[in-house]
Amino acid sequence: MKKTLLTGGLILALAAGLYFTLKSFNTPWSGVDETVVEKFAREAGRPPRTPLINTDQGDLLLFFFLIAGSAGGFVGGYYFRELFPPKPNQPNV
Repeated sequence: MKKTLLTGGLILALAAGLYFTLKSFNTPWSGVDETVVEKFAREAGRPPRTPLINTDQGDLLLFFFLIAGSAGGFVGGYYFRELFPPKPNQPNV
């Protein structure tokens, strides 16, 4: 019992320490698009522009994932028997 409590407390302390350590690094990280791709695009004379469909506004990106998931679920359900055929020793239902 003591060993379990000690292990749990140690894991909790490590998780809290990691959380507060990572939280102290409050600088935003720039991605590959910002550091590499945009740099070479500017050097080539093609500055960045706004996207045709800006998915950073509101829940538009979640809506796109909802539509894609619904379409994928429909296709997966429609072709379920072909994706997961019954085993040879089981009768078809």
